[in-house]
Amino acid sequence: MPPSGLAILIGAGPNTGAGIARILSHPSHGNLAVALLARRPEPLHELTASLRKSSPNAVLEAFPCDTSPGSLQKTFAAIREHASFKDLKLRMAVYSVKHSSKKPFLDETHDDFTASLDSYVGGAFSFAQESLKRFFADHGDAPLADGAAKKGTIIFTGTLGALRCNAEFAAYGAGRAGVRQLAQTLAREMSAKGVHVVHTIANGSIEDADGEAQKTGKKMSAEAVGKTYLWLHEQEPCLWTHELDMRPAQEKF
Repeated sequence: MPPSGLAILIGAGPNTGAGIARILSHPSHGNLAVALLARRPEPLHELTASLRKSSPNAVLEAFPCDTSPGSLQKTFAAIREHASFKDLKLRMAVYSVKHSSKKPFLDETHDDFTASLDSYVGGAFSFAQESLKRFFADHGDAPLADGAAKKGTIIFTGTLGALRCNAEFAAYGAGRAGVRQLAQTLAREMSAKGVHVVHTIANGSIEDADGEAQKTGKKMSAEAVGKTYLWLHEQEPCLWTHELDMRPAQEKF
């Protein structure tokens, strides 16, 4: 069965990204062709090979890429021209990039602080902008009010740091909160145009495993995150979730 559409995932790592990609690409789940984006080429190609081995009928391709505007523009152009994705329309775009920074505030420098924001928040901006251009190119620009169908879904994987932060996490908190606000303003602008924008809050550890820690609710399963993202994508315009709190059963809150 050929893929029903295309998904683009940036932040394709061995845990969360792997589980999301496996579910979105599997013919019995999302049945989407998936473009996998990550900064480091070798681990990205290893992950792609592993995913293909576990699901031979899935369509997955690797694109080494960072979050700078030039790199994302080049990568989106390469995805459009790639033979594996011929005639496929973009259905999902997932921003699941890692972002961590801990430093005593008086040891923080202006350059490091702003570089962190540029990489993470600026990357989210550029990824969203390229995704939206592709959605409208693939599905047209007619609004839902004119009877147009849902064009697709953008999901930003966030953390509790988007809501509140501890001491020494100034850059981390500012970045996470910035992407949350970006997602909110995009949802308010793009929902009526047929693009579903979601910000998730992952509170707790995520592993690409289904072991005792997952069964007892101590850790989240990456595939469970993937299934949740697919469920979000499948929501119809009569009910769209914008923000979703995700946590394992035993995580304190």
